[in-house]
This record gives sequence, C-alpha cells and structure tokens, in this order.
Amino acid sequence: MQQHFGLAFDPLLPWLLLAAGAVAALLILLASSVLRRKMPWLRALACLLLLGGLANPSVVNEDRDKLDDVVAVLVDRSPSQGLAERTTQTDRALADIKQQLARRPGTQVRVVEAGNTDPNADGTRLFTALQAALADVAPDRLAGILAITDGQVHDIPPSLKALGIAAPFHALITGDDRERDRRLELVEAPRFGIVGKTQNIVVRLRETGASFGPAKLTARRDGVTIAERTMAPDQAVTLPVKVEHAGPNLIELEVAGDPRELTQINNKVIVNLEGVRDKLKVLLVSGEPHAGERTWRNLLKSDANVELVHFTILRPPEKQDGTPVNELSLIAFPHRDLFGEKIKDFDLIIFDRYAVNQSIMPMFYLDNIARYVKDGGAVLLASGPEFAHAESLSATPLGAIIPARATGTILEKPYRAEITALGKRHPVTRDLPGGNAEPPHWAPWLRLIGAEKRAGTTVMSGPNDAPLLLLSREEKGRVALFLSDHVWLWARNYDEGGPYIDLLRRLAHWLMKEPELEEEALRLTVRGGDLQVERQTLAGTVPEATLTAPDGTTRKLTLSQAEPGLWRASLTATQQGLWKAEDGQYTAIAIVGPANPREFRDVTSSPEPLRKVAEESGGSVRRLETGGRFGVPRIVDIRAGSNFGGSDYVGLKPGEASVVRSVGLFGLATGPLGLALLLGGALAAWLGESRKRRA
Repeated sequence: MQQHFGLAFDPLLPWLLLAAGAVAALLILLASSVLRRKMPWLRALACLLLLGGLANPSVVNEDRDKLDDVVAVLVDRSPSQGLAERTTQTDRALADIKQQLARRPGTQVRVVEAGNTDPNADGTRLFTALQAALADVAPDRLAGILAITDGQVHDIPPSLKALGIAAPFHALITGDDRERDRRLELVEAPRFGIVGKTQNIVVRLRETGASFGPAKLTARRDGVTIAERTMAPDQAVTLPVKVEHAGPNLIELEVAGDPRELTQINNKVIVNLEGVRDKLKVLLVSGEPHAGERTWRNLLKSDANVELVHFTILRPPEKQDGTPVNELSLIAFPHRDLFGEKIKDFDLIIFDRYAVNQSIMPMFYLDNIARYVKDGGAVLLASGPEFAHAESLSATPLGAIIPARATGTILEKPYRAEITALGKRHPVTRDLPGGNAEPPHWAPWLRLIGAEKRAGTTVMSGPNDAPLLLLSREEKGRVALFLSDHVWLWARNYDEGGPYIDLLRRLAHWLMKEPELEEEALRLTVRGGDLQVERQTLAGTVPEATLTAPDGTTRKLTLSQAEPGLWRASLTATQQGLWKAEDGQYTAIAIVGPANPREFRDVTSSPEPLRKVAEESGGSVRRLETGGRFGVPRIVDIRAGSNFGGSDYVGLKPGEASVVRSVGLFGLATGPLGLALLLGGALAAWLGESRKRRA
C-alpha cells in the first residue's frame, strides 16, 4: 500500500468569475501602490483569501496499490528456429529467463510464442504477435521485452514507438556465428507463358560463410527432370523452359546440397508458370451440308479462345458427272495447305460427316493425318450414314487410328444414349446433367451407325450396348469417334434437349489435352490449410499414395472413393514449401504458402536485423552462444537512464503504474480552518486601516 498526497479544487463559482476577481485584486494592489497607501498588500491578501475560499481547495490523500510490472518474453517458434541446435538453445534460454523473473517481485511474465500459428504466413512475424499480446497492457506497466530469436524477422517496425511501446527491447540470438549455408536465389521468373513456347528463368547461387565451390543445378517440370547445369557461387544462370500444357507448370530448380550446410531446404526455388493457350486452332471439315453442321460451328465460334477454320464440301462424293475438280467450287479445297504444310498448326481436326473420294482427298494426305495424330495431334470424327459405306474414313489409312470399324449397319429408331460404366468414371462424361437417371433425362436420338470397337474406351452407348462415343489414345495423340450425327437434336431442344454444350466442350478439351480432363491422373491441391490428394482413374481400385513434405519426411495415405472414378485423401499441411505425392505411376506436386517462403531465403542467424530497433529503445542485441559457450545474461532493474544493456546483463525499466484503493479529502476553505483564514485576513486588513487613521 502506498500513500499519495495532492491538491484538488472544487470551485463554488465558475473559474471565469474567480479569474475576474483575481484581476480586480491585482488592480487594487496596483492602485494602492500608485497612491502610496500604506500596507496595500493587506487588502490584496484579504481578496486572495476570499478568492481561495471560493475556489474550495482540498488536500487529497490516495491509498494506492502498485500494479505488477509486465515483462514480455517473445519466443520465435518459426520453422528456421528448428535448424541445428536452435530449438534447444531457445528452450534453455526461456527456462533461465523464467527462473530469473520468478525471483523479481511484482512481475507478470507474458510468454508470447510466434511464428508457428499460420502455415501460409510469409516470413516470421514476431512484432505482429507481440502487439496483439500487449494490446491490454498500459505502456507504463511494460518493464521490458526479451526476444529469443535467430534474428531473421520479417515485420520489424521502424521503431517500437510506432507500436506504442516505450520499454527496452533485448534480442537474444540463437544459432552460431560459424554457420555456413548455400541458397538458390530467384533473379527473374515469368508468371505466364504460351503453351508450346519457351520462357527463360534466371537463378543465382548465394553462399554464407566459407565457400562450398561449384554445384550441380537440376531443373524439373512437374516432377520430371528437364535440364542439368553446373553453376559457381554468385553466378547467374539462365534456363530456357518450355511451357508444356495449359494451367500450372511447376518448375523446380534445385542445387546439389553439401553435408556441411546449415540446411538444404533453401537449395531450391519454385516457379509456378501458368500455361496459357494462344488461340486454339481448330479445323472443321464438313463432308456435306446437313442439319447438325451449324451445331459444331456455333459451339466453336462461341469460344473466344478458338480460332476456327471451316470448310464444307457442297458437292457430295457420290455425285460423279465428269466435271473437273477445279471447276466444282469458287475456291479449290486446299488439301496441300491444310493436310500437308500447315497440319501441325492445328490443335484439333474435326471431320463432320465426311466421306472420302480420291478425287477430293488423296490417300497420302490421310496417311499424313494419321502421322499427325501419332505425333501428338487430335482428331474427332462426327459420323453419319457415310461412315457405314465404302467411302468411310475407316477404310482408309486413317482407319489405323480410328477406334472402331464400320459394320455397314445403320439403326434408325429413337433411343436414349447411355453413359457406360467406364463413362461414369471418365471426366468427359461423368456427371453429365441428366445422365445418372434411369433412363437418362435427355432427348432421344434417332440414328446410330453400327461399328465394332477396335481400341480405346467406350464412354457412351446405344441400344444393346452398341458403341456410341469412343475415346482413344494413339501414341502421343488422341482420337474421338461419335457414331451418330444427331447431337444437334439436343441443341435444337428436341423433346427438351440435352447437355450438348457440356458434352462437346469436354470432348474437345480432352482431345486438346486439358489437364483437368485426364482420365488417369494424380493431383495434389491446397485448400485453405489442408492438402488434398486426388486420384482420377478408370480402374476399380487405387494404390496407396506416398506424400513427401518439404523437409523430406514421408507418409503413406490410403485414398477412399469420393465418386465414380475419383479417390481422395486429405490432411493438414504443417509446413510451407513443395509437397509431393506419388503412387508408383504418377507424381503430383503442390506448394503450401508462398512459392519461395521468406522464412528460408536466408536462414543463417544474425543479430543485425534487430540491432537498430533494439538500440533505439535502449535495449541490446547479443548471441546466446559464442565460441561454443552458452549463457543467458543477468536481468537487472535500471530505474533511470537511456541505456539498459551491458556486457553481461539486460536491464528492465520498473513501472510506476498503480490502482487507487481509497481517497481522502481535507477541505482547506471549509470548517474551522477556512473560517480562521478568512477572518484572519479581514482582521489584518482592518487593523492595518485603523493604525493608518490614528497616524
């Protein structure tokens, strides 16, 4: 308990009137002095006593309890603090500080652990956590801050005063001043690239401490090695990388590690290169005008990312009247340009009810199309009655890549297209609106071309399980075969229509190798703070997946079926950086948090980052271990001064904050004392005047 005395006023008149009275008393004193009246100060004294009484002064006696000082112990638990012996040093220092502060009377210790709460945070944010922890602490209660950290902090303020902190800040640095490390620094990296084009990535090798010498640099795209180089310290290396596909292309650049390094986690950088298609070029060749021709054209023209080239053969192949080919149209069909010199410029070729006539399409061009597919191209055949005839494309060199052979039969009666068992697992036809009902909730078609499956996967079927839509892979390329030309009935809303836009767009994008539509794939995605492993397959079972964390630790995951063809497993991401999932056949990678976390850009401990902010507060920065010797400085109180740190101690500034328990008032202008002062003043003035008259 402490007693504090003070003077308080509770005026009986407004302060403005009291001030006017004081001015009047001063004028009386001046006038008396000018007129040389004797003892003018007696009148002034009487006036002042009167004014003082009206001000109603009181002596205030407060009984106060001193509040405990608050000492904040800021503990860095960020990932870089887990390197080498830093965790052990941190725990030892924390235990020693707690023991010392426990012996300091009237001390409230607040341990603030930071850097381990948000896996998506970019860098160590100690001061953000400190400010939140001290939000309810008055500035005059804070005696000091002791921070245990490796010095790599990424939210250092210009000064502690900017945070409303007026206490000394002391940083105790973990680690060793003999640390050695190498890291890969990203100098230049594009964010986007055109699919099929090359982008340049520039990296530089940095070293701290004694040099390790040259190292091997390995570049991987989506987990597959694409290049290797040898690079020297401080050398900038430019790597040309081809953008293989649309969507994320994860480029991993890693330099070989050395066992003498502090850590190898910063020996790699990751570039998330987003692949963008530059106008998909589609060639649509219609064999003859028909009711469904506009369906394909309208769908492709509605996509702003598609550049469509469309030709229609107005003269049917079976019409032979001896007219020369070069006189059959205003513009001759450009076989040589389309299927010879420029065929590789197209991402997709669609034959819509196209029948072959040697005078229209020479056979060697069809052989060229087959080679185009095997080299990575895509062909879609939307077949009608012509596919069942002798002029069918299946009877040409193109038949080697077409997934079915025509039987010569045509079914012409209403039927509802069904999604096959494999089709329900395939991304092209899975979950088509209306397709899961029995029978499907979409309009019937009226024609089916008979064919015998040769290769590929049947994803839609007609009556008696006859193949309707087949998808096939031919070496590097893909082929799709539609054995009906009545998809336009859905587009015309016949009998309430059907999901033709979903079906045809998925089909075209599968042919053009859209990653999301791959029927066999392993994906690793980040959703909030969770990792999700997803296996897309047409098989009935999937193997376990092996998940590798950024620090190299692995764990097995059992995937469960979420829906037909999709198997999933999820877990909470506990580390920032590159995660990898493998199942023995496929590999997937994903990034948790920033692609190249600030936390690991430079992991060597250093007192320099915190030196300025500590010294401006009167605090200090020192290493906990020097020359192999570990020691925590003494904690002492320093009541006055601007420097709170010494060679072997850190100082705290005792606070003066207290809470008032009781208040006592003793009035000076009331009661006997006030009356005596007032009468004494009046009597003194009267006696003075009386003496003056007798004189």
